[in-house]
Parts: sequence; C-alpha cells; structure tokens
Amino acid sequence: MMEFQNRNVISIQDFSRDEIDYIFEVSRSMESVAKVGSDVLKGKILATLFFEPSTRTRLSFEAAMQKLGGSTIGFSDAETSSTKKGENFVDTIRTVENYADVIALRHRLEGAASVAVECSRVPIINSGTGAQEHPTQALIDLYTIQKEKGQIDNLKIAFVGDLRYGRTVHSLARALMNYDVELFLVSPEVLRMQESILREVKGKISVIEKQSLEDVMSEVDVLYVTRIQQERFSDSAEYAKLRGSYRVDLETVKMAKEDMIILHPLPRVDEIAPEIDQTVHARYFQQVGNGLFVRMAILSLVLGATK
Repeated sequence: MMEFQNRNVISIQDFSRDEIDYIFEVSRSMESVAKVGSDVLKGKILATLFFEPSTRTRLSFEAAMQKLGGSTIGFSDAETSSTKKGENFVDTIRTVENYADVIALRHRLEGAASVAVECSRVPIINSGTGAQEHPTQALIDLYTIQKEKGQIDNLKIAFVGDLRYGRTVHSLARALMNYDVELFLVSPEVLRMQESILREVKGKISVIEKQSLEDVMSEVDVLYVTRIQQERFSDSAEYAKLRGSYRVDLETVKMAKEDMIILHPLPRVDEIAPEIDQTVHARYFQQVGNGLFVRMAILSLVLGATK
C-alpha cells in the first residue's frame, strides 16, 4: 500500500514507479481543480524557505497551496531572515515548524534537506539543494514527457549542457532508471555527469555520452536542455569559456524528428534561441504549467487531502 501522508520528499529515488504513476494520476486530476480552486487544504500552511533564488519553484508551490485553499509563509531571500543575524540552519527549521504544516526548502548546500528532516516535525519537500537533487522538478519533467509523448518507455532522451552541476538532470536521470529508455548525455568534457551518478544510471538503462549535439539530434524523441550553471563555478573565466557551448536554434532543429520535443527547467540564458518558442518542438512553457499541477498533487498527498 502506498503511503504519502506526512512523507518527506527528499530524493526521487525514494519513489517507486508505481508511486510515480500514482502522483501523475493525481496530477491529472489537479488540472481541472486548478481552474476552479478547492478548499481541501483550508487551514493548512506551507512555509517556503528559499536560501537560493527561485522563480518557478517557489511561485508554483505557493500557487499550488493557494489553489487548494491553504496559505503560505516564508522568504525568498535568506538576507531578509534571521540567518542575517547569525541564526543557524537547524534553529531556523525548528522555529518554522511551529508555524507550518509542511516546509518547501531550497538551499545551496548538499544535504541540507536531509538535515532539515532530522530536526523537523513536519514534512520537508526538497525544492533544490546544492547540485545534487531536485525531486519535484524530476516529477514535473516525467509528467510532461508522458503527457506530450503518451509514454516514457521506449523513448530516446538527450540531456544537453551542464550535466555536472545541473541538479535537475541528476534527479531526472535517476527517475528514468524506472523506465525502459535510451539516455544520451551531451556535454563538454569538464561538465560530464558525475561518475557516481553515471554508475547508478548505467546499471539500469542504456547511457551514451557525446560531446556533439549534432550526433544525437536526428535520433532523439526528447531534448532536455540545461543552462551552464554560473553560480556553481568558482572560476568566472572557466564559466565564460563554457557558456554557449551548445545552442539550439532553427538551424539545429532542421535535423530533428518532426515530433521531437524540447524541454528546459528554466531559466534559460542563451542555450535556446527565442525563435524556437514558436516551433512545434517547444514544450518548456507547458512544462512550467505542469509544475503547478504536480506540486498541487504532492501537497495534497503529503498533507493527507488525497489518499
């Protein structure tokens, strides 16, 4: 029996394929709920503690909570919290748990979500920690692929860009271990996916590494593009050298299958040309919209409104 109530959402690996499929079933039901709203979480409070910048993740969590009748508190900049006064992370969590029924946490440090779980009496939802995990984004990405392609199994999927620091691709790669897919990893050598993650994934699915986008463009069903993560670089010169390593434009997609879709967790910098937005391939803004439905499903499940 699947149990979601009061469950922490820390890693995509904490979920089985059956559980992921059920989250998608609930997400589909939330598409109609989002249009009219609901009061199933009336009286419940979500705290969004974002120690790193965010637009989509924070706002979609807040919108999801409000669509379900709940309310939100929190901060989008640690400089406006007591962290500025020297309050330690554990004390922040132990304070906020008194005000909220669930906490959505984003933090620059690896393992921050796991530390929060150890000291919190309310569920923690990892909303991006360090360069390692972003489980709710992986669920959104999978949901979008399934919705747009009708399936996830038997697809050829390419990740392009910063695979070393991009936490969205780390979580999504692990999520895809539940499916029968062929995964292409396209990146500069210095931005290859970390060996520890590669070993995990290669043990479950077919993985092919490339450095040229042209080598895979005609084959893939899904192109998942990521930006070079400037904030993870200690050397600005190295970032400047790697920025723009890959760019998807109208010339690039001439080689693609007619029904190939392009996803991007956003924000984009210059890796997808604006003219791609008007093509049949672009699905990244639909991906953003799906974020509302998936996060509504997660909040509803974790807070016990949906069994």
